[in-house]
Parts: sequence; C-alpha cells; structure tokens
Amino acid sequence: MDKERLNQLISEKLKLIRTEQGYTQDTMAEVIGLSKKTIVQIEKGRSLAGWTTTVAICALFRESRILQDALGSSDPVEIAEIAAHRYIRRSHDKTLGGRVWWREKEQWNGFRLQQNIISGHYRILDPADYRLFSTYDQQAVTAEWQQLIKKEGENCD
Repeated sequence: MDKERLNQLISEKLKLIRTEQGYTQDTMAEVIGLSKKTIVQIEKGRSLAGWTTTVAICALFRESRILQDALGSSDPVEIAEIAAHRYIRRSHDKTLGGRVWWREKEQWNGFRLQQNIISGHYRILDPADYRLFSTYDQQAVTAEWQQLIKKEGENCD
C-alpha cells in the first residue's frame, strides 16, 4: 500500500471512524486540525485526505476497530510508517503473533515470515513474536528473510 492508496482508504473510512468515536464533524475537525468544510468534503468523497491528515488519523485513532479492520492491522501507525519509509526494521514491537489478519509464508527455527491478508504487507517475527521487519516489498522481505536465516544459521554453528 502506498501513500495515495492509504489516503484514499482513510478518506473512505473517515465518517465511520468519526461516528465510532461519537464525534461531530466540528469535533473531528478540531481534533485532527482541519476545517469542518474539509471534513465534509472528504466524507462526501469530493476530496481526499492529505498525507498529514492520514498520518494524524492513524496515530490519533489507532485504537479504532474500523481503522484496524480496514487496514488489517492492530497498529495503523505501522501501516503509515511502511507507506512512508518502504520498510521498518526494529525489534521492540511485540505482536500478537499473527492470530488475526496474517498468513504464514515461511517458518524457520521459530522465526516466521507472514503476509497480511488484507493490506498485503509482509513482516518477519522472532520466536517471541517481536516484529523485526515490515514492508510491502516482496523482494526486500525475501532478502531480509534469507539474511536472517544465514545469520541465525551461523550463530547456531
């Protein structure tokens, strides 16, 4: 998913997210820093949310079930980060291990390569379910997976 697709998806779900929160258009406009007129334009499909608005919604409403289900992720900020940076690499994000929204692609020595069944992005988890790498780029995740196997294989010897 690229920035444009994420902007479109957020725009399509804005009214549902607002309603889920119990916000009026005035309140939503105030919370995300837009005018009420802009909120109305987005909700009626006359314009799209911009990138900054999309990121703000992902961050401020990351607990929204509407947003999580639309993105296929319990962490909407991660989806925005991948769209912005192409991939993210870190080992401090604990996941639920892929019980929802994820398909196992490969498994090796407790490490798992998964693909999200809704958004299509990939991630690599360590044996304790910490996210090591996330991207939409299949070649990048394949290279990272192979490098992990090689590195961990050397450590086992």
